[in-house]
Amino acid sequence: MSTISEEQRVYGPSALLTPANAITIGRLVLTPYFIYLYLHEGATWLTAGVGAVVAFSDGFDGIVARRQGATRSGAFLDPLIDKIVVMACFIVVASRGALPWAPIIIIGLRELAMTFYRSSLGRKGISVPARRSAKLKTLIQDFAIAFVVIPPTSHLHWLHLSTVWLAALLTVTTFVQYMLDGAQAEKAQR
Repeated sequence: MSTISEEQRVYGPSALLTPANAITIGRLVLTPYFIYLYLHEGATWLTAGVGAVVAFSDGFDGIVARRQGATRSGAFLDPLIDKIVVMACFIVVASRGALPWAPIIIIGLRELAMTFYRSSLGRKGISVPARRSAKLKTLIQDFAIAFVVIPPTSHLHWLHLSTVWLAALLTVTTFVQYMLDGAQAEKAQR
């Protein structure tokens, strides 16, 4: 990940109204439509398409932020909205019986713990960057939902189960990695 110079920065670190933040908020706003489609239409190409826009916009807002200058508001909003969006989709899909609750509860507990831990580190002025494994975790979580709503895979329960459990395993693994990285950052700060 390359960083831009201060001269190249379009938005200052404290900016709130940025294109990257607009994309992030757009993802949150589009999620209820995805949920509506899933609940009323089921596994259709429209449902999958809206879900794909929600999922892919996560990476796109990061690209925009890196090109124009990352902001503190974006660093806070993006992971928070990611968690809200993914968990809302998981809960709805599980409520319909397409995914089991156990891995979703594991993922949800990790996301809650992570939010509190990040906040705690932030109050100490510590920011721990996301690892590639965390990006993989997010991708697998997205696939766990996608396989339920894409018509050709919507009936493959074995695929749903294996993907959501893999997502839960990666979620726990990345949590441990983040805790170790955070402890190391705290130690370095002393």
